[in-house]
Amino acid sequence: MSLAVGVDSSSKNMGLDDKDKSNKSEVSGETMPKTPPNEENVDEQSGGMSRQMSENSISVTEDEEDDEDRKIELGPQYTLKEQFEKDKDDESLRRWKEQLLGSVDFESVGESLEPEVKILSLAIKTPGRPDIVLSVPENGRPKGSWFTLKEGSRYSLQFSFQVRNNIVSGLKYTNTVWKTGLKVDSTKMMLGTFSPQAEPYTQELPEDTTPSGFFARGSYSAKSKFVDDDNKCYLEINYTFDIGKEWLQTEV
Repeated sequence: MSLAVGVDSSSKNMGLDDKDKSNKSEVSGETMPKTPPNEENVDEQSGGMSRQMSENSISVTEDEEDDEDRKIELGPQYTLKEQFEKDKDDESLRRWKEQLLGSVDFESVGESLEPEVKILSLAIKTPGRPDIVLSVPENGRPKGSWFTLKEGSRYSLQFSFQVRNNIVSGLKYTNTVWKTGLKVDSTKMMLGTFSPQAEPYTQELPEDTTPSGFFARGSYSAKSKFVDDDNKCYLEINYTFDIGKEWLQTEV
């Protein structure tokens, strides 16, 4: 989006009459204020006014760019155990922490400041059909086509994960899909903030529908990621899948 500053006809007339006004001021002995440099210039060919960027406006832009590069310095970090030990004699703070964190399993809480998130399972759920359970390879690259979906079918993605050591803040799921090198879909879903516990968490994304038609069928490539607020990636999967006329017999 661009912004243009227009100049009305009265301003143009003022620009054209500057010479006459300056002559009159010299005769009367008065000195007219001069236009500051780099603020307004007269376009001799069009007879109009053009505005140039001043040095001050350039320096402001550079300062804004520097501000974007600056990192906010946060206070000291503490492990979850240290957080619980702090202010332990304050009953109201203790109850507030318990309400905030829920039932934390201290056996799964380590001394590390960094949370550990492990994706345990992935499954595609379709009404009236068995779930398609997907194995998660350690290298994040399944061999061959990972799964096949029928065109025009409803489905949802369900996954379970475990959190250890510390609280994970702002866990997100992102997924980008390409067909013949062109990006055809992009999804970003906020999952939430989770405290460490022994039992795994289970999340199911909203239901969606696969595209249908001749051009929709075929092979797709995709990339799925699980990242937190600090942009730390816990799992990245690069895979391919197919959309066909029918379900594969092995997935009935």
